[in-house]
Amino acid sequence: MSNLQRLREAFRTSLDLPADAPVDELQYQDNEKWDSLAHMSLVAALEDEFSVMIDTDDVINMSSFTEAVSILGKYGVDFNE
Repeated sequence: MSNLQRLREAFRTSLDLPADAPVDELQYQDNEKWDSLAHMSLVAALEDEFSVMIDTDDVINMSSFTEAVSILGKYGVDFNE
């Protein structure tokens, strides 16, 4: 499974979305399930899935799926597969 697929699965699981839900365009304010509690669950899932520790500024700035790709890239996660 690619890192991009793993990221999509983490988003779907953390935000309690259907297994086939599109998440690539997901934005924090556009999804009612993505509240502050779900955000922390998502961050914890990403840290576990990719074995990284995301710093506070990045946690705050992670406001979309695209931003998550960018932030995880800073921690050495490669999405160019």
